[in-house]
Amino acid sequence: MNIPNELKYTKDHEWVKIDGDIATVGITDFAQGELGDIVYVEIETEGEDVERGEVFGTVEAVKTVSDLFMPLSGTVEEVNSELESAPEVVNEDPYEKGWMIKIKMSDQSEIDDLLSADAYKEVIGG
Repeated sequence: MNIPNELKYTKDHEWVKIDGDIATVGITDFAQGELGDIVYVEIETEGEDVERGEVFGTVEAVKTVSDLFMPLSGTVEEVNSELESAPEVVNEDPYEKGWMIKIKMSDQSEIDDLLSADAYKEVIGG
């Protein structure tokens, strides 16, 4: 299972890549594996301010629908439009092409509450 060390993680199985005041967010390799074949990604929060812990969208797989939770408070600056026509990219490449949103963070101190790769491995029993 791929859990890149340079990323941060949440207990809700989102990954976060920090670049200045922008955070790119997606779901982890573990999460996409647990969900199975992803058939639809719905994110309608572009341009909105969303608080950490709130739902920013949903992922629909063949067997289930799962909420996506904001790992950091901020404004959803961009949504990965490729996922509208090709949601399976999340299964194929969750950390690169399968990213979901880019956030302009409103409180960078929240980064300290995210998990390291090693801490996330403990959460998933790795």
